[in-house]
Amino acid sequence: MVWLLALTSLQSGYVLAAITLFILPVAAFSFIRSGAAWEEIGKGRFGVMHSMPPPRMSRPTQPVDKAIQAAEARQMLEAKSYRRLQRGEPPVDVEAEMTKLLDHLGGGTKPDLDEKLRDEVRELVIARNERRMRRGQEPLDVEAEIERQVADFIGLGT
Repeated sequence: MVWLLALTSLQSGYVLAAITLFILPVAAFSFIRSGAAWEEIGKGRFGVMHSMPPPRMSRPTQPVDKAIQAAEARQMLEAKSYRRLQRGEPPVDVEAEMTKLLDHLGGGTKPDLDEKLRDEVRELVIARNERRMRRGQEPLDVEAEIERQVADFIGLGT
């Protein structure tokens, strides 16, 4: 009973300091031991990262059906011609535009590409060749590499 009276005479600051001194090492020890548990937060069956689809670039692209592509292009050109007629402008020659579009998309040997883009790709290939030569590697054929990168860029590459 005497110790109970002694506790009541202590100020609350002393009690808080005593609790802190006893609890602080226990909390630190528990925190150190829980390191592996922190790594598992957000994972498991219900984790968010497991339900997300893989990045779009990692999937192989489906080949484009040329007939579907031609039909969609025809629809687009017919709609464009119809809108021009509604505004009182001369209609679009659908057949000529179709021929031009389809030749550009894969019928011709070289697609009509902006020369500024081709020059930029050339600069990148030349810079890559300089880095390769500094490393002691054999330089690439500039024109062949430009054609390969342009074909990859517009979707004609394999």
